This record gives sequence, C-alpha cells and structure tokens, in this order.
Amino acid sequence: MPRVKTSVASRARRKKTLKLAKGYFGSKHTLYRTANEQVMRSQRYAYRDRKQLKREMRKLWIARINAAARQNDTTYSNLMHGLKLAKIEINRKMLSEIAIHDPKGFATLVSKANKALDKE
Repeated sequence: MPRVKTSVASRARRKKTLKLAKGYFGSKHTLYRTANEQVMRSQRYAYRDRKQLKREMRKLWIARINAAARQNDTTYSNLMHGLKLAKIEINRKMLSEIAIHDPKGFATLVSKANKALDKE
C-alpha cells in the first residue's frame, strides 16, 4: 500500500482553525492548541445561544404585550385567549410591535378580544 502524506491536509485544517480564531486575545489566536480549544468552545456557545436568543426574544415580546395589555385594563393571558376566540391570528412579535408603535391599533385589538371573551 502506498504511503500517504497528510501534511497538506493537516496544514489546511490548522489554518482553518487559526482563521476562525482571528481576533482572539493572547495566544488564543496564534497557537494552534489554545486556538482550537477556544474555537470549539466558541462554536458550542454560538450553537447554544442561537436557541437562547429565540427564547429571550419571545420573553421580551410577551413582557411588552403584557405591559400594553395592562394599560388597556386586561392581562396578557386574557388578551391572547380573546384573540384566539375572535379568530385573530397575529404572532407575538407583530403584536408587540403594534403595542409599541400603534397604541390605538392595539387598543382596538384589545376591544375585539374582550368582545370575543364576553360572547363566550
């Protein structure tokens, strides 16, 4: 079986890792071993935080909607239940944007939700 030299592939692999480590502090961007450890850790954080960002944004939207709902004399849960009964399908992101930028429009949504709750 012929001998395989892996120096080209190894160098390319190391260069790829060091390129990802660009901008890190100290030896983390120059020495391969520390750079590789930091790159792997950074990629784990990036994967985890892509999921956490979605959670945090949903929590933020719910807090904004709840604050605006309470200004209109209702609660978040009553508002969402009323909107579902009124067959108004609007996601939380858009609902929070309406609450911030169009308080009158949000008030009409609250009144429609309350009417649907009264009919129930």
